[in-house]
Amino acid sequence: MNISDIVNSPEDPILEPGPGVVDIHTHIYPPSYMALLRSRTTVPMIRDFEDAGSRLIILPDENDPSTPSIARGRPIGADFYDIERKLAFMDKHHIHTSVISLANPWLDFLPSNEGATVAGRVNDDLNAMCGQYPGRLYAFGTLPLSAPTFQVVAEILRLKELAHVRGVIMGTSGLGSGLDDPSLDVIYRALEKTDSLIFLHPHYGLPTSVYGPRASDYGHVLPLALGFPLETTIAITRMLLSGVFDRFPKLQVLVAHSGGTLPFLAGRIESCILHDGHLTKEGKVGGRRKIWDILNKNIYLDAVIYSEVGLRSAAAASGIGRLMFGTDHPFFPPLEGDKEQEWASVALNTEAIRKLCAAPSRDDLAIMEANARKVLRLNS
Repeated sequence: MNISDIVNSPEDPILEPGPGVVDIHTHIYPPSYMALLRSRTTVPMIRDFEDAGSRLIILPDENDPSTPSIARGRPIGADFYDIERKLAFMDKHHIHTSVISLANPWLDFLPSNEGATVAGRVNDDLNAMCGQYPGRLYAFGTLPLSAPTFQVVAEILRLKELAHVRGVIMGTSGLGSGLDDPSLDVIYRALEKTDSLIFLHPHYGLPTSVYGPRASDYGHVLPLALGFPLETTIAITRMLLSGVFDRFPKLQVLVAHSGGTLPFLAGRIESCILHDGHLTKEGKVGGRRKIWDILNKNIYLDAVIYSEVGLRSAAAASGIGRLMFGTDHPFFPPLEGDKEQEWASVALNTEAIRKLCAAPSRDDLAIMEANARKVLRLNS
């Protein structure tokens, strides 16, 4: 039995091949954002070191003066900001269309009185980049979440007028208190009413103390492999527990990295809700939407999980029709040898999809391009 017999509904339309592969998880820092980072003297910022070149420092603990410059943040080369490099990467990996988005830390760090202006500038930059390559580039816009709420809503409405924008990217902090913050309701309402998809992406990770005293011996493996996915899982679970999807039943969220650990832990989360005395006493268990309903109607997952095992869990949780291919470019580049070689991070995700779907197949086509083209209206 093919997995589509389990997770696809019989009324799903027959899929026809489009122009080619769609990458919905791919980042860039446009010119105005690069200028902002270079102008700053506090994190986040770009610093130039004589022995380490330009480095992007986005977390406070990355800027410890006792840390060697070669270990501070990450090197930031042309792949992070040059749109021509993005197109070259796409061509190398046979990707026809990319939905580009600003990488973390977005605009969370800006003073309230600067957020809206910078967001407008960055979003216009992204839209202009896409306009240079019609049909090949689209974008997720960025919201000025540090700005007054009315300015955030105004930018949501303005983004709908930009020809190449297809939703917004958002981190897990929201307005500073997480995605279960009631103050976000007006923003969720605006996103729902404008049919604007949220691309939910991690940034803050977990407290470094959870990784133990020898964490530095393991490079960035613990925060990237575990911190990011768990940050995402906690954020989306807080949305579930606080009733965001009950209040906004049409809100759509695309969760990065195949949902973190959400697909694997969904059953445990649901069981804990049902057995929680506090939630029961507060009347928060009866009448709510179950996690499985939300996974199938409100949650999309990218396929950036690097193995068939994890991808199978994502497909079983949300369905083949709610999975979309991504690369996470320009992160996870080859470390050695020819930088123009095929990126292993791309090959691993592609191989996982092919194994899951017994490619070439209808399911393979859905994940690699058709789902994104339909959900994000990439042909319009």
